[in-house]
Amino acid sequence: MIRVTSSVVASVFLLLTLLASNPAGAAEKGIAKVDESIAVLEQLAAIPEKGIPPALLSNAGGIAIIPGVIKAGFIVGGRYGTGILLLHDKDGGWSNPVFITLAGGSIGWQVGVESIDIILVFKSNRSIESILKGKFTLGADASVAAGPVGRQASASTDVQLKSEIYSYSRSRGLFAGLALEGASMQIDDDADAAFYGKKDILPREIIRDRELTRDPEVDKLKKLLKEYSLHKTED
Repeated sequence: MIRVTSSVVASVFLLLTLLASNPAGAAEKGIAKVDESIAVLEQLAAIPEKGIPPALLSNAGGIAIIPGVIKAGFIVGGRYGTGILLLHDKDGGWSNPVFITLAGGSIGWQVGVESIDIILVFKSNRSIESILKGKFTLGADASVAAGPVGRQASASTDVQLKSEIYSYSRSRGLFAGLALEGASMQIDDDADAAFYGKKDILPREIIRDRELTRDPEVDKLKKLLKEYSLHKTED
C-alpha cells in the first residue's frame, strides 16, 4: 500500500504552480489572462448548441473564467490555475475583472497532465460576496453542480434551483458540465495591484469603479459577455 505524505501533496501543487506560471511581468501576465479569457468566450460563442445557455448567463450574478487550469496527477491529483471574476450589473453590464486563483486536489489513481479551461457561473451575488471576503471552497461554502449546456437548455431546471454555482470545462474545443467540489478560490491581490497599478487595491474598489481602467482588452471582454448573455433562446 502506498502512503500519501504531505510532502507528496506539496510536490504535486508545486508542480501545478510551476506549470501554470508565466515568466512575463506581473502586469503583462494580467493582460495575457484577460486575452485568454476573451479567447474562451469567443470559443463559447462559436458553439451555441454546445455551450453555456445564454439564458443562464443573462440571469447570473457573476462569472469566473479560469483559462488553462493545469490538472496533474500521480497517485495524488490536483489542479491549479489563475483567472478573473466579474460581477453582473443590474443594468446588464459587467464589472472590471478581479484576479483570482483556483486550487484543489484529490487522492486517487491518476496519471498525466492536462490543461483545461474552467468557467463558473454564479446564480447570485451571495457566493461572490464570500469570495471577496477571503478564501472560498466550492461545495463547502456554496453548492456547485455541473451546468447544463446548449442554447435550448432551460434556466429553471431542478438542479439549477438547488445549486448556487454551475461549473463548466472546455477541453479540445468542447464545453461540458464539470464536477468541481472541494476546489478553493481566492483573490489574487498581487495580480490586482499589478494590473491596475495601485498598491493594496481592494476587490470592491475594482468592481465599483467603472472608470478604473480604460484598457481596450477589458472593454472587449465586458462587451463579449454582455452580447453573449443577451442571446436569448428564441429558436
